[in-house]
Amino acid sequence: MTEKQDNHGFEEEGVALETPAVETGVPVIQAYLKLLDNSPGVYRMLDKTGAVLYVGKARNLKKRVSNYARPTGHTARIGRMIAATAQMMFLTTETETEALLLEQNLIKQLKPRYNVLLRDDKSFPNIYVSTDHEFPTAQKHRGAKKGKGTYFGPFASARSVNRTLHHLQRVFQLRNCSDSMFASRTRPCLQYQIKRCSAPCVGRISRADYKATVDDAVRFLSGKSSGIQEQLARDMARASEAMEYEKAAALRDRIKALTDVQSAQGINPQSVTEADIIALHQNGGQACVQVFFIRANQNWGNRAYYPRTGADIDAAEILEAFIGQFYGNKTPPRLILLSHQVENPDLVEDALTRKRESAVHLLVPQRGEKRTLVEAAERNAREALARKMSETATQARLLQGLAEAFDLPAPPRRIEVYDNSHISGTNAVGAMVVAGPEGWMKSAYRKFNIKGDAITPGDDFGMMREVLDRRFRRLMKEDPDHKTDLWPDLLLIDGGAGQVSATMDALRALGVTGVAVIGVAKGEHRDRGEEVFHRPGLPPKALPFRDPVLYFTQRLRDEAHRFAIGTHRAKRAKSMAANPLDDVPGVGAARKRALLAHFGSAKAASRAGLADLKAVEGISNTLAETIYNHFHNGE
Repeated sequence: MTEKQDNHGFEEEGVALETPAVETGVPVIQAYLKLLDNSPGVYRMLDKTGAVLYVGKARNLKKRVSNYARPTGHTARIGRMIAATAQMMFLTTETETEALLLEQNLIKQLKPRYNVLLRDDKSFPNIYVSTDHEFPTAQKHRGAKKGKGTYFGPFASARSVNRTLHHLQRVFQLRNCSDSMFASRTRPCLQYQIKRCSAPCVGRISRADYKATVDDAVRFLSGKSSGIQEQLARDMARASEAMEYEKAAALRDRIKALTDVQSAQGINPQSVTEADIIALHQNGGQACVQVFFIRANQNWGNRAYYPRTGADIDAAEILEAFIGQFYGNKTPPRLILLSHQVENPDLVEDALTRKRESAVHLLVPQRGEKRTLVEAAERNAREALARKMSETATQARLLQGLAEAFDLPAPPRRIEVYDNSHISGTNAVGAMVVAGPEGWMKSAYRKFNIKGDAITPGDDFGMMREVLDRRFRRLMKEDPDHKTDLWPDLLLIDGGAGQVSATMDALRALGVTGVAVIGVAKGEHRDRGEEVFHRPGLPPKALPFRDPVLYFTQRLRDEAHRFAIGTHRAKRAKSMAANPLDDVPGVGAARKRALLAHFGSAKAASRAGLADLKAVEGISNTLAETIYNHFHNGE
């Protein structure tokens, strides 16, 4: 037995007994019992190839492993796992809470076959109200919270954030332009004309009044909208008494907009200020977990998750695993309302309290408004799972039909669809979308900025070769032994024989085999339904006009096209909006504003003489020379 420090800071005991590589099952597990003590920790069960089958935690490692050493009394899933176990590894910890945290880290990292696994673990968007500008903005934010200001969230989706920001603009008329655009404005923009901005950029509102509206927006996001409405009503009455009818009408419109917002927010609980509602529904070996976000007594949306489970896993185990993985990269709220109790509620509460650095409570409500909220989440979980199972059954039939139509050995488990987008070779991007037995796998979508200097602008075949070369080089580096499900069974290419040939060239150059390739060409008249399918070494093939498999391939191709076009447009918009001053070393936000305010535009600043640059407030002689040399090639 050896001991070492792993990257989690715990002692790891990598136990490797000298047993034959072919030996698996109960005898292997029994051999470890005499080497274990009663410490808490985490154990891993591995198969003959070294792939991790299962990661678990234990208050007492010896007692937990002894349960697996019994030859009978296991569920079918656990029995299969034990039969495949050829090796075990153990990591001891000081407390069971540390074991729980470490277990969830390892599950997310290793994705073992027999664990409950959260498949979609994206971060949630927030609304960020900045304080580092004299006229702050409210904007969507993802990622680390490093900026100065206040963050509100999480919101269930970008759509929920955008809807709330839209309401904020209607009610409080906060600006939504960038700082550089704000600094360069000389007249109000369209947002002012349609009453979505108060035009602080050109002095249509004072700094004090704008700050008051920002404070009102923060109060609204904090759940104090009734007080805002009362204050607006008093201000409207005073303006009317003073015969400032235009101001009174503007306040009236803001009150009406605020009323519309409140009526459109859906369920707004009175007794729950801040909570996440997590409800589970199981059926046929599948599960759906619905998460609702309640913040500031407002419903900020919900999201459905479909964790990988088995038919013999109970609700308590699924929810405990889900909670551990879900909050691995998120700050939990003070209260979490559950549809079912978890296996170790005290342990989970302790782990979440550490994460939040203040008390977190789990509650399975039995009555009152909290129970009503949980029942609503359960109903959504039940309906979402029913839709998902129906879609999965349809998807399975389509994949079987696809295999039969193109003589594939089996229905594909992972289809990767590729497309390129550019305008005469500029802002060229490649896109990959992924589909499988359960539909679109959006977390696996990838975009590629075409980098090849040797590629002639507009060379679609060269772009496809580069995309596939980068995709499969990385895949071969990350998973050379094909141990994971990241390897595709089928590549669907938007294009004809030329694109298929370019694809095969890229795969052959890397030595990739066993992947079917199909090209989808639009046909002679480029009409839907006339698609021609190209395969390596085979004549082109067409499918009957009303064949469901034809519609299926059209949807796959169209999704790749949509993703590629969206990626290209975003890249093009970014390049069009790029400010030449962004690339000048030493010019930050404040100096950029000074240059824009002095010259009126970035283009004028780039053409300015050295003496004019030195005359700008805040620009030193040295920096003026740096700016001048940057735009004049050092002349």
